[in-house]
Amino acid sequence: MLKQLSAQDAQFLYTQTANNLTHIMGVYIYDPSTAPGGFVRFKDIIRHVESRVDTSPLFKRRLHRLPLDMDHPYWVEDEHFDIEAHMSHARLPEPGDWRQFCIAVARWFSKPMDMNRPLWDIYVIEGLDRIPGIPPGSFAMLHRVHHAAVDGASGAHAFIAMSDIDARGTPAIPEPPPAEELGRAPSSAEVATRAWSASMQSPVKFMNALLKISPALMSAARKSMLSEGGMTAGVPETRFNVPVGPHKMFDGTTVALTDVAAIRKKVPGATVNDVVLTTVGGALRKYLAKHKELPKESLVAVAPINLRGKGGKAATPGNQVSAMSVPVRTDIAGPLERLAAIRDYTVEAKEAKAGVSARIMTDLSQHIPGATMAAVARLLTSERFAVRGTNLFISNVPGAQVPLYLAGAQLVQQYGMAPLANNMGLFVATPSYNGRIAFSIICERAIMPDIAFFRQCIDDSFADLMAAEPKPETPPEPPKTATAKPKAGPKTAPKTKAKPKTAPKPAVRPAAKSKATAKGKKKPSSSSSRT
Repeated sequence: MLKQLSAQDAQFLYTQTANNLTHIMGVYIYDPSTAPGGFVRFKDIIRHVESRVDTSPLFKRRLHRLPLDMDHPYWVEDEHFDIEAHMSHARLPEPGDWRQFCIAVARWFSKPMDMNRPLWDIYVIEGLDRIPGIPPGSFAMLHRVHHAAVDGASGAHAFIAMSDIDARGTPAIPEPPPAEELGRAPSSAEVATRAWSASMQSPVKFMNALLKISPALMSAARKSMLSEGGMTAGVPETRFNVPVGPHKMFDGTTVALTDVAAIRKKVPGATVNDVVLTTVGGALRKYLAKHKELPKESLVAVAPINLRGKGGKAATPGNQVSAMSVPVRTDIAGPLERLAAIRDYTVEAKEAKAGVSARIMTDLSQHIPGATMAAVARLLTSERFAVRGTNLFISNVPGAQVPLYLAGAQLVQQYGMAPLANNMGLFVATPSYNGRIAFSIICERAIMPDIAFFRQCIDDSFADLMAAEPKPETPPEPPKTATAKPKAGPKTAPKTKAKPKTAPKPAVRPAAKSKATAKGKKKPSSSSSRT
């Protein structure tokens, strides 16, 4: 059965260039001391991965692209699949420290993938003994997958399906999904027929989809005009809004999820994602201020939205994501004030509030002919015509919160990498695993040559949030109302029964009695009460 890429999947193929590669990569560091014998060989890793290739369709299927991209490509079975063609390994050069590791990771990420094979590969790096916090003898596994094949959620699921929950080799997902029958590549006549049919039906389907969502489209446009400038109007120009070159850089740091939970409790209603955005916003403020480039306006980040929902099938490869823009409030110095402002925005933010919803655009793009979509996608992401719609991308993908294993080795640290784009030269991926969350920094060398300093800015920004004490916002309100009432006491004294307000009356009553006696009245008490 032929399976065609969706419009959202295909756009990651159309927008790929030599400088902007559109694959994602997981960086996993393993401690082999938990494995039988206390070590893991490269052939053990190959054998383990080979035993799990049936857990996801992405491992054995390749692309079949059509001439001139007249229609979206198809997934077909790779008749020449060879597990060893997708796996390689090396050792860090001396001194084998964290800097050398980051350089090796960035270089592998900057290399294009072989688009004629299934769109994944694994690169194993040994020699991590001089990295602080990494157990001796550990190795790293760099797992690349093209973004046309998976999004963050399905990619995380594919990795978990490849992992174990103990050193004995118990699969994390016991029952793999049924095998997907793809078949061989379609014939030229079949491709031409399908492409012609899709092109003829696309205008009708596009107009039908446009009519169905026109109320939402008009509402989104109206909210964008009534808001403070919409999605792109409030995006300041920074060093990240430039064309991106081919040489990527990587760095990262991790924090405890318990610390994140402690921070979010300081601002009622804040979420883990709000703390992540606030941390990155504070780091950007420190970094740009150091370089005397901090704009008065807040930087704006694009954050993905998983459209699969709670009941979505993460096991299904492909992309089911939307996005929304979020100001990271680099214009606010106080860490908790910044967190409160981001919380207020994200609570109210909806997909349509910052312009036309990405979900709506996805629905429309499904009915655009492949050749047209490919041409438009390449044009809008080119160096000349790329829109400055954001300053950076921040992705928060929750991961497994229990230890995972591969060939008996325990996963101890995890990072994530994602593609950049012209006018969006910074990506911060924040995957979580086993009680920790990682801030993974992806940038281009010319844009951020001092990436280690930005990593330090993230550490300092998070430390500021940990040290900040929340200001008592609600407790001061009762004292203010209590002190306001005594000021109005003289005016309201006759209507109240409070003892302090009736205390002066005994001095008045004797005078009233003497006047009543002089006039010969019998009821001085009642007359004094009237006075």
